[in-house]
Order: sequence, then C-alpha cells, then structure tokens
Amino acid sequence: MTTDPSKFLTSLFDRAVEVADPMRSLAAYLPEKPEGRVVVIGAGKASARMAEAVEAAWGPCEGFVITRYGYGRPCEGIEIVEAAHPVPDAAGVAATNRLLDLLAGVGPDDTVIALISGGASALLLAPAGEITLVEKQAVNAALLSSGAPISQMNVVRKHLSRVKGGQLAAAAYPAKMLSFLISDIPGDDPALIGSGPTVGDHSTVEDAKAILARWNMDVPQSVHAALEAGSGVLAPDAERASRVTNTIFAAPSQSLEAAAELARASGVRVEMLGDALEGEAREVAADHAVLAKERKAAMMAGDAPLVLLSGGELTVTRRGDGIGGPNAEYALALALALGGETGIHAIACDTDGVDGAAEVAGAVIGPDTLQKAKAAGVDAADALACNDAHTFFGKIGTQVVPGPTLTNVNDFRAILIEA
Repeated sequence: MTTDPSKFLTSLFDRAVEVADPMRSLAAYLPEKPEGRVVVIGAGKASARMAEAVEAAWGPCEGFVITRYGYGRPCEGIEIVEAAHPVPDAAGVAATNRLLDLLAGVGPDDTVIALISGGASALLLAPAGEITLVEKQAVNAALLSSGAPISQMNVVRKHLSRVKGGQLAAAAYPAKMLSFLISDIPGDDPALIGSGPTVGDHSTVEDAKAILARWNMDVPQSVHAALEAGSGVLAPDAERASRVTNTIFAAPSQSLEAAAELARASGVRVEMLGDALEGEAREVAADHAVLAKERKAAMMAGDAPLVLLSGGELTVTRRGDGIGGPNAEYALALALALGGETGIHAIACDTDGVDGAAEVAGAVIGPDTLQKAKAAGVDAADALACNDAHTFFGKIGTQVVPGPTLTNVNDFRAILIEA
C-alpha cells in the first residue's frame, strides 16, 4: 500500500461508486431500441443518470423522470423533474400525478422503460385514501426514526400508496414494461427497491399494521383508515403485472468486489463481511470493533494489511435531536469502541452521497479521531448519545462529501488493519 490510510479508504469508496454509475453499467443491459412508441419513466436518486444513459444508447426519448433535488441530469427528450428526499414534498406529488397522466396514454403496442433506484419511495408520491401530504410526511419521518429495517419500512409505504407494490406497472398495463433497477436493498429483492413500484408483492395490509405496532409508530388516523380500506398492491401473479420484466443491473455486491479488487492490487488482503448487513448502526459498529481488534491481535510484524469490507443498510433509532445518519453514526460508534487502537482506520459512507438527510456521505476515522475531538472541544460519547455524528465529524474535519454521486448501492464500509 503506497498511500496514507485515509486516502486509500476513500479510493475504495470512490471505486465502489464508480462501477455503479449507470453511464458505465446500464448500456450492457439495454436491448436495441424497441419499435413503435417508447416512453421512459423513472424515479429515484439515480434515475436521471439512468435516463441520461438510456439516451446515450438510444438517442432522444419521450419520457418523464423524478429525481432528488440536485440530482438532475441533462437529457434531450426525457423531462427530468426534481423533488424532495427523504421526506417528500408537494413537488413529488405533482410530479407523480404527471407521470401517471403520461402512462394513462400508453397502449398494448407501446413499450415503457422504467428506471428505478433507491429514493423512489419518497419521490413517487401518490398517497392512498384520504392521507394528506403533511400526514404522509409525518409517516415517512416516523419510519425513518423508528429503527425499523428498510424492508419493513417499504411494506408500510406500499400499502399507503397508489403507485408502489406493482401499482406503477398496473398504471402502464397493457403496455409492455422493461424495468431496470439499481439495488440499494440488502438481498437485492426487486420488490423492495424503491418500494417495488413495478414488482408485485405478497405482503398484506395486516403485515403493514403489524410493522407499525412492532415499531411503536404513532401515525395519523387517516393511515389506519387507509389500511382498513385495503390497498391496491398487486399480487406477483396478477394480470396487470404480467407484461413487466424487472432487471437489476447494479448491486452492492458488484461495488464491494470492485473495491476488493482495487485493495488486492495495492497489496492489501480482503475479508468480506457481507453485502447485506442490517441492524442498529452503533451495535454493528461495536461488533466490528471487536472483530477488528481480534484480526489486529492475530497479525505478525510484516504481515500485509487487511481490509474488512461490508455493505447493506444500517438503521438509527433516533434518541436525540442531532444531525446524523447511519454511516456517520457507525463511524462514530466504531471510533469510540476502538478507543484509539493503533493501526486501525475505517470509512463508512452511503454510495448515494447522502447519509440520512444531510448532504454528507459519511466519515473517515483513525487512531487519532478521539484526540482530534478533544482538541476541537467536542465529546464523542455525547455526540453519539444525541445522534449528532455529522456535527461531530464536521468539527474535526473528517467528513466525506462527494456531492451527488448519481447512483445508489447503499452503505459502503471498510476497516483497514495494519500490523
């Protein structure tokens, strides 16, 4: 390894993001442009970049795509509209209505190309029943702060929506739909990516009710009323889901393996901890600190460095009023658990460039993290207690801020261990 630990770890993150860029990865999965009318739709933090990749392959196309503020891309024919994420806004409601109006005009001889990535859950916004935008925002905020895994959050979202859980595919029926997805979900289940707008689902309203109860979520009465009325979520074998083909073309495992190849090329050994880790960020960090110390203790002088790689999606149960996200909270908890152990550095970042609601991907830590904090007059334990990890790392200058990455294959974590 010829560079310093922080630069090395950041290079691994950059490589993980690079291989998931739709401009590099989508073209190989696109067929020749279909004959007849082709309509491109999409939603998610990577959807505008995906639309740009489609037009790079096929030329200007008719279409309408919704992405996060700041994540738009220049397209010739496809209209790109921006809306709020992770808490939805009125722009998302208006954009979703326009997208549904476009689909109302397609027929059995047309082809719809759907571009779906993480973030679609908040950006595709058509609340069920009498749920208002303000109430939907409250539900989303409750889900994000509950500590529930993303898979369970998305079950609730599906049954409170008119577009999720295969209902976007139903809106395009009887047109043929080719759906291309970037996975930000542990296990890469297409039904969970963006709450599965183009994928049928076996979950029920009873499942959604049980999740709300399990995680003690206080939601408006209109939510309970909408669930009692039933939902439009499609069964996987429903007729209106029969003309859809769903294809995942970028996933966390590919990005982790690309980072692993780069590490090996630098003379660093690699241990994969998995691409689908879930759990409370601070608890996973504590476990990883124990593992890192064990690996460090087993190393002999002269041994090649070792990097522990992992992906997935961690969660945070909100306990305080700080500014943070699961990656920064993991990094902060890891620094505390390591206690300044020499020879161990780490990075934890979200590949979409946004950790939680902050425009920060995550952070880098090392043996001097707690010393830097003391010099800056900030207390690591206090910051963790009030979920204020972004403020903490901002004050000691070790945040990772790449800006919009235009993709999203979930969390990226690397722990570098040197003898």
